[in-house]
Amino acid sequence: MHFKAIDEQMLIGQANEARAHSYTRYSDFAVGAALLCADGRVFAGVNIENGSYGATICAERSAFASAISAGAKDFVAIAVVGGKKGEPITAFCPPCGICRQFMSEFCTPDFPVLLWDGERIERKTLGALLPEAFAL
Repeated sequence: MHFKAIDEQMLIGQANEARAHSYTRYSDFAVGAALLCADGRVFAGVNIENGSYGATICAERSAFASAISAGAKDFVAIAVVGGKKGEPITAFCPPCGICRQFMSEFCTPDFPVLLWDGERIERKTLGALLPEAFAL
């Protein structure tokens, strides 16, 4: 996958817009994700916290669940942004380990993961974020 083939600004923008819909009753740390599919559709995801912390769902998995539920199977890239709810983004928010492993179920190691710190886009691949993914 070539990063230049992706409208990075659009994807980052949609992830940032989605952030406003997160449910962060416990941490006030809002995360948004925008998942681009090969057919051009973009699925947004947000973190949804739960009093039983293990039941919390991250924005990345939320976006994938929405896409897969809608029949999407081919994924091009994901953008992830996060920070204190109601405040501007000031740092990169990379996917957690569970999300990295989850994405590896559906994406190849060259799958692009775009991060934004409010000014710059950092481009990673899933393989760089999760070099030895568990696989059956």
